[in-house]
Amino acid sequence: MTGGGLPELAVPRLVLWRHGRTEWNATGRFQGQLDPPLDEEGRNQAVLAAPHLVAAGLTPDDTVVVSSDLSRAAETAATLTALLGVPLRLDERLREHGMGSWEGLTRAEVRERFPDQYADWMAGRTVRGRGGEDPSAVADRALAALVDLPEARVAVVVTHGGTAGRLTEVLLGLGSDHRRMFGPLGNCAWTELVSQSGRWRLIRHNASVLQLPDVAADAAPAPGPVLRAVPSPADGDATPEDAPPPATDADAVL
Repeated sequence: MTGGGLPELAVPRLVLWRHGRTEWNATGRFQGQLDPPLDEEGRNQAVLAAPHLVAAGLTPDDTVVVSSDLSRAAETAATLTALLGVPLRLDERLREHGMGSWEGLTRAEVRERFPDQYADWMAGRTVRGRGGEDPSAVADRALAALVDLPEARVAVVVTHGGTAGRLTEVLLGLGSDHRRMFGPLGNCAWTELVSQSGRWRLIRHNASVLQLPDVAADAAPAPGPVLRAVPSPADGDATPEDAPPPATDADAVL
């Protein structure tokens, strides 16, 4: 057993990688366990991020890649397995937090139809009456998926914002009162944890491929693709560090 009574995993290093952007992410619509595909930007994010994950120390001989079976996660994961030349494992237990009556609605629609539920959600409190899953149930099923992984030096777990958050919390031994201690994962961003001395340790969080500075108009273009996995905010769109995530990603603050 690991610290806090957790089951021991056969993999001492975990990379929790959130899927790329979907049109629903871009328009602030709750996805939950519904299955909208990646949009063009999301596919671009995955293609750009995968080589960076490989460069961080992934090798075909000691890496296992497991993904939620929802298409937005599976397609993201496939960009990595294609580079590594390893099989892709799909596991429905890594699906997103089921959100009941909210699934398919925008943030604005939820705020209008279910104002009390929306207020609880924004404050990090338990949301009652919408159906779906309890956060502890999400953590339990996702952790069970990790327990079933084969022995490897590192596992890349391609999943969703809410599910990645619940896994991070349970591995670090954080209770529900600490749910908003870490900011949410952006699309195609990742969290890395390692097991040391019987406990899990957070190594990095919300890592992503950053956009390169703009090139002067008279400068020669750099070779290769332009890195744009994380779009630069438009002028005047900057927000303070303690502000909630932009409403363009409804799943971001689960």
